[in-house]
Amino acid sequence: MQFTTPIPIPKNSYPIDYSSKIVSLGSCFAENMGDKFQYFKFQSTINPFGIIFNPVSIERIIDRVVNEVLFTEDDVFFHNERWHCFEVHSDLSHSDKDKFLANLNQILTETKKQLQEVTHIIITYGTSWVYRNIEKNTIVANCHKVPQKQFAKELLTVATIQESIENTMCLIEKINPNCNFIFTVSPIRHLKDGFVENQRSKSHLITAIHNLLPIAIGTEICNLKSAIYFPSYEIMMDELRDYRFYAEDMIHPSQVAIDYIWEQFKKSTIAETAYDTMEIVESIQKSLEHRPFNPNSESHKKFESKLKEKITKLVAQYSFMKF
Repeated sequence: MQFTTPIPIPKNSYPIDYSSKIVSLGSCFAENMGDKFQYFKFQSTINPFGIIFNPVSIERIIDRVVNEVLFTEDDVFFHNERWHCFEVHSDLSHSDKDKFLANLNQILTETKKQLQEVTHIIITYGTSWVYRNIEKNTIVANCHKVPQKQFAKELLTVATIQESIENTMCLIEKINPNCNFIFTVSPIRHLKDGFVENQRSKSHLITAIHNLLPIAIGTEICNLKSAIYFPSYEIMMDELRDYRFYAEDMIHPSQVAIDYIWEQFKKSTIAETAYDTMEIVESIQKSLEHRPFNPNSESHKKFESKLKEKITKLVAQYSFMKF
């Protein structure tokens, strides 16, 4: 008996292994997957400018990074006792303007270097709904709790999203022609926009990606090496179509759902040659979480000694790993 409708996912022709360098960009779900990469000690960076939900804002920040357009005083504003920037998440906001700008520009420089070296970039789009700052007539990545009357809400068209994704790919390809792209749509529903509106939003994202990918490889767009779609949204909506796979808010995926989607990602996108190392890393992580009844006991000292030996052996093979 089959109790689910499994989604067939083809194997990635350019799988991720421990020599890969990964950058994850986009919505909250990009962070869920990015956390998995960091747990298993891959060479991974997650959302250097914080969570960004929409394609236009991701394109804009990538354009700034690639072309080294530094942040200036014109790009920041003071609100609720902190300095903010409409292009980045509020997690980066700061009470000191000079420190805020210095931090943003340091991240910008570091991100360009990462994009030049990256082997795989994973972009997770969350929504087609955007907020346009009326005064500056620009789409923002984050409203920073500025009064809503200062923004106009709009739904990006499929054509606009497609153009934005294409521009993002071409910008990165300009500094790294060997980069592999993995696109996905976040399974997190933006129900504050409305139930029907959320479906429209997700459908625009999915349509734009699938319009683009068939012509993205080769010479038609940027001469890209690889660009694929991973169906995280479809897995959540169809394969895991039960509220037991949702968190208490009935909107975000539960940890079980995140783990399940990660397993499907692993099977399709991570090289099997990396599996043994992932198991060793996981055993170390679980051992590090262990809390002994008696830290001074002989058995625990032996446990710690074996753990240190295992870590030393692994780090000797993969010098970038830190525990």
